[in-house]
Amino acid sequence: MPTVEESALRKQMAAGELSGLFVVAGEEKYMVGRLSKQLIKKAAGGTFPEFNNQAFTNESSLDAIGDASQALPFFAERKCVSVSDFDVESKSADELNKLYELWELCPETTALVFWYPTLDFDGKRSSKWKKFLKQAEERGTVVLCGRRSRTELLRFLGREAEKSGCVLPRPSGERLLDYAGEDLTALKSEMDKLCAYALATGQGQPPEITREMVEDMVPKSTETTVFLLANALVAGDYEKAYGLLDVLFYQNEEPIAILGALGASYVDMYRVRAALESGHPYQDAAQYGDYKGRDFRLRNAQKNVRSISQGVLRQSLHLLLEADLALKGSRLEARIILDELIAKLLLAAQEDRA
Repeated sequence: MPTVEESALRKQMAAGELSGLFVVAGEEKYMVGRLSKQLIKKAAGGTFPEFNNQAFTNESSLDAIGDASQALPFFAERKCVSVSDFDVESKSADELNKLYELWELCPETTALVFWYPTLDFDGKRSSKWKKFLKQAEERGTVVLCGRRSRTELLRFLGREAEKSGCVLPRPSGERLLDYAGEDLTALKSEMDKLCAYALATGQGQPPEITREMVEDMVPKSTETTVFLLANALVAGDYEKAYGLLDVLFYQNEEPIAILGALGASYVDMYRVRAALESGHPYQDAAQYGDYKGRDFRLRNAQKNVRSISQGVLRQSLHLLLEADLALKGSRLEARIILDELIAKLLLAAQEDRA
């Protein structure tokens, strides 16, 4: 069958349709892990888990996986054989043919689950992964857990707060997304911390997670800090710009990573400015980059480009390129190169306003 939504797999689990092949992968690793563990637990059941719940990894031999999947369940209706992070690129053609034959012969009493809690792959560009997914769709159920939209993330955070007995107002949720990013694992960790603090301080019944709590307790991701740095540069705020650069170096962020994120912010602004000057809405810039689940970058860029011209953006991109070449080929300290870059970007923005 074709690749299905996460909700379709949940319906299969609820209906007890747990035989055959399952592949669970995708960018959103939190959901890959949660969904796969639910599937494995339900398919294996609670009877003799040491026999009916067998786990393998990429290092396991295909013979061992095949023997386990062919074996009958022990005093149970079915068994589950799971394989985590099976890397198709590391396998030979003979091994992959053997894998697909194994899938074909998998008995109805076995749920064979291939899941990807850490490994990412490109199913569109790699011929091996493309064939892997095609074979899996023909023989079983494939679920790809994609990144959540901002609205879905806010709902997720609200549910997590409610489970802990707290209330998360929308402004607090928005601020949390701005600071922690859009990875569910990181967001869940920050939400647990905020809820524990809110419950301990007992502010309100149920306790409310305020924007002040988010401001004080949630560390800003590198990407978020660089967004704030770009905002300060465009606004000509010298003190804030150098203060944020200090924060990034204090956090031991790699200079090349700082420059890369800053360059991405300026590219976002350039694309948005081009879209607006062509008479199109700023959202149209999404067609020129990978903004799926990351449309907040374009919203942030749209706010900044009101005060900066296309010419200055082109000049800024040239300055960023020069700094990149200097970081990779100069003997100067990285901090000196980035300090000089910040000064030049601030000067360009100031001259534009003048």
